[in-house]
Amino acid sequence: MAENEAEAEAKVEETVTDNAGLDNLKVLENIEVKLTVEVGSTELKIRDLLRLNEGSVVELERLAGDPLDILANGVQIAKGEVVMVGERFGIRFTEVANPEHRVQKL
Repeated sequence: MAENEAEAEAKVEETVTDNAGLDNLKVLENIEVKLTVEVGSTELKIRDLLRLNEGSVVELERLAGDPLDILANGVQIAKGEVVMVGERFGIRFTEVANPEHRVQKL
């Protein structure tokens, strides 16, 4: 009987701990973050940057068709691809980081 009581207490404690974690996460839900989609990057010398004009093309390190990085406040949280939503661009999430990992990085 004592064994069953100990198990029951452990379950209650686990539930309380889980609920506290959920409550902490709920506090963060209304905080706004800046979502950015990164197509790619490259490094340029200032000389080359100053020579850019309309029609210039800059090669990025990312290959065509590679998933794009999705960042929240500069921290990568997912990968995705560009889609059209009516006449606007959108992003489809194809790979998402674990929610706890995302929150820890923010």
